Amino acid sequence: MAVIPARDAEATVAEVVRGLERTVPGVSVLVVDDGSTDRTSDAARAAGADVIRHDVNRGKGAALQTGFDEAVRRGATRVLTLDADRQHDPACAPQLLRALEASDIVIGSREGDRTGMPWIRRATNSVMTWIVSHLAGHRIADTQSGYRAVRVHVLRSVRPPSSRFEYESEFLIEAGRKGFTFGSVPIPTLYNAPGSHIHPVRDTLRFFRLLFRIWAR
Repeated sequence: MAVIPARDAEATVAEVVRGLERTVPGVSVLVVDDGSTDRTSDAARAAGADVIRHDVNRGKGAALQTGFDEAVRRGATRVLTLDADRQHDPACAPQLLRALEASDIVIGSREGDRTGMPWIRRATNSVMTWIVSHLAGHRIADTQSGYRAVRVHVLRSVRPPSSRFEYESEFLIEAGRKGFTFGSVPIPTLYNAPGSHIHPVRDTLRFFRLLFRIWAR
């Protein structure tokens, strides 16, 4: 099963859904529309995805958790997550899913080729990857990548309280501390996609509040 959190992605979500359907035949695709103000839900359904819609924007973490809960409810065994804005190439999906044979969580890692990634993003990703790996107790590749494959037994055990972009880091920290294993697959860095919803200052502050909360436990 694939879970795609989406917000105001009317222009791109259908291409992502169809790309998954081409590369992973028979895959069930769930788009979680996180309070979009455009026709994201309609575009996703027209492309063949199931849709769950949040009436108001609750954050990427909340959208992922909604998708994970639905995957567990449906009895899925593996879940793939990727963004709706074309920054993740659906052609890489089979590699991530195959790598789950050896790990509980597989991350699509941009570490091998960061061509086109702005230098400030490279620096920030490197620092955050080191911090998250340290707190998780595992060397994790590219912790800021949202292109992941996860075994469902992890989703039954790991449920971070965060609701926005820091959710993905907290998920890895909690999973590492619970003893789950990590793998990675190289993916290309795509930065020609429109409309990132990351706010550099606000979301960085949320990340550091997450760190303080974890260190205070």
